[in-house]
Amino acid sequence: MKACKFLVIFLMAGLFAGNTIAQVKKNPVKPRTATVRKTAAKEVVSEVKIDKSVRVKIVTDSGIIIVKLYDSTPLHRDNFAKLVNEHFYDSLLFHRVIQGFMIQGGDPLSKNAQPGAPLGMGGGDMTRIPAEFRSSLIHKKGALAAARDGNPEKASSACQFYIVQGKPASDPELDMIEKSNGIKYTAAQRGIYKTKGGTPFLDNNYTVFGEVESGMEVIDKIASVAKAPGDRPIGDVRMHMEIIK
Repeated sequence: MKACKFLVIFLMAGLFAGNTIAQVKKNPVKPRTATVRKTAAKEVVSEVKIDKSVRVKIVTDSGIIIVKLYDSTPLHRDNFAKLVNEHFYDSLLFHRVIQGFMIQGGDPLSKNAQPGAPLGMGGGDMTRIPAEFRSSLIHKKGALAAARDGNPEKASSACQFYIVQGKPASDPELDMIEKSNGIKYTAAQRGIYKTKGGTPFLDNNYTVFGEVESGMEVIDKIASVAKAPGDRPIGDVRMHMEIIK
C-alpha cells in the first residue's frame, strides 16, 4: 500500500506546472517570452466567443490527433481554443511522456529549448484557470486535462495540458480511489476504467476538459518513444494546432 501511494504521488507531481517544489527546482527559469498576457479567467470567457462542440486538430511528428472540448467546462474550453487561435501551441513540445500514464505539453519554454534541457516550468506567469471538476468527466483513456501547480484551489495552468494514455484499473483500486478522492463512480464509468483504462487517481484533482476523438494510436506512439531522465523524449515531438471549422 505504501509503495502504491508513493507511485501515485510521483506520477501526479509530473503534472504540476510552474511549481518550484513539484519540479524540484530552487530557481525556476522564468518564461523568456514577454508577450504572454496575464488575463483573468472571467476576461477569457467574455473576450472570446467560441462555438459549441469545439474540435481541435493537433498535428504532431507522430501523426494527427483530433480532440473535442467539453461545453461543460467553458473556462477551460474557451481558454484552450483562444490559445490555439493565437498559434500559442505551434512548435511547442510534448516535453514529458510516461508509458501507461500520459503525454504532457504546452510549456512555452519548450519552443526553443536546447536538447536535454529540463522543461515543465513555463507559463507560470499566466493567470490560472479555476478548477471545473465534473463528476461526469473522468480521466479515461484519451481524456484531455489541464496540468497545474500545487495551489490549494487546484486551479489549472493556463497553458500546460496532458492527454491520458493510462491502463486498466480493478474494482479494488477504484474502491480505494473513491474513498481517498471523495467521488462515486457509476457502473458505466467503472466499466470504462476496467476495460479501456485511464488514470482514475487523478479524478477530482485535475480538470478534464476534453477527449480524443481520433488518433489514440498517436498518443500510444508518443508515449513509447525513447526518453531522457525527466521523461523528456530524446527526439523532439512538436505540435501544431488549429480549430476545426
